[in-house]
Amino acid sequence: MSLHATALQPSAAAADFALRTAWRRRFQAVRGSSVQLAAPLSAEDQCVQSMPDASPTKWHLAHTSWFFETVVLQAHQPGYHVHDEGYAFLFNSYYESLGPRHPRAQRGLLTRPSSEEVLQYRRHVDEAMIGFMRSAEPAAWSTALPLIALGLQHEQQHQELMLTDVKHLLSLNPLRPVYRRAPQQDEGAAFAARRPHPRAVCAAPLRWLERPDGVVQIGATAEQPFAFDNETPRHRVLLRAHQLASRPVSGGEFLDFVRDGGYRRPELWLSDGWAAVQQQGWDAPLYWIESGAPLPQVFTLHGPQPLALDEPVCHLSFYEAAAYAAWAGARLPTEFEWEAAAAEGVLGGVGEVWEWTRSSYDPYPGFRPLAGAVAEYNGKFMVGQLVLRGGSCATPSGHARPSYRNFFAPGARWQFSGLRLAKDIE
Repeated sequence: MSLHATALQPSAAAADFALRTAWRRRFQAVRGSSVQLAAPLSAEDQCVQSMPDASPTKWHLAHTSWFFETVVLQAHQPGYHVHDEGYAFLFNSYYESLGPRHPRAQRGLLTRPSSEEVLQYRRHVDEAMIGFMRSAEPAAWSTALPLIALGLQHEQQHQELMLTDVKHLLSLNPLRPVYRRAPQQDEGAAFAARRPHPRAVCAAPLRWLERPDGVVQIGATAEQPFAFDNETPRHRVLLRAHQLASRPVSGGEFLDFVRDGGYRRPELWLSDGWAAVQQQGWDAPLYWIESGAPLPQVFTLHGPQPLALDEPVCHLSFYEAAAYAAWAGARLPTEFEWEAAAAEGVLGGVGEVWEWTRSSYDPYPGFRPLAGAVAEYNGKFMVGQLVLRGGSCATPSGHARPSYRNFFAPGARWQFSGLRLAKDIE
């Protein structure tokens, strides 16, 4: 037990000890998961950056450590010594208030520090964080705890990015290497749960769920154990009567769109989307490979696989999702329609693919960013982005929730993003 805890009343000391122990265990579990995700990759795999929007695995491992070192340890642990003074420049992502940083598009040029040196950095930060959580004075502990919680959620976001980024990287290799073989049925639930590929959840015919007019409450509740600032404040939204699809759009359904010439019909596309089709040569979702077989192949983290007709289609841009919806005589839901239904538990297939919505990523009425350096976490990106909801097969277990707001630019395709249809009721 820490020295300061002995001055507490016995019941308070026990509660403090239990709380700190729980957070240490959670910290170790989340941090360990990141290293496990990197384990199948070679040092060469971990260094390469496949495009400016992606980052090397090694950089993700270092950046998440920099976050804890900078936001928690340097700010709240007296006498803490940084592991390497140069790492602040290399591994700051976008925090202007925390100083200059290495250009994002050049992260793949960082052959040094090595992958092993990054792991040493993680061990240094982990040891310091464990010590801090054991012995921090009460005032420092209470101030730092929300930042620790944010840091763990931040690391889980980067765990998902590690998978999406390395999938894009490996897809560009003519050998089409496998990140990890597909789990076998006899390998146990724990291994099978780490499945960076959607499950077959679209076998049942699509049904339309009637949703009434009315005012709904949107946003994180006070009872939630965690929410990002962009999920707040909770507020009322008026919804018109509409219908939502019971499940996401399947690969087989999207294949019908492709075979019907969907990528050659400008009347289905938003102007910017049609320009992207022309400029980038899109003729199918990202990672689809025409092989001359009855079904296209799809590049996965388990290697190329035949397109599964009953899995949710994924790796779509917002433009492709909107074009499919127009072809299907429907539209994309708003994020508020989606959240209201998801909170009631009536949507099937949630959590397999991120679902594009028709909502711009804007602040909620009364939005206030977090204080300090983490004020830059979400608010400054609230322009030019579209909201996605639901989580994906690459999202760490327990990380997503109905109020969670993911966001990307409309042309982004390398995330595990798909769609669910909606319709107006006249």
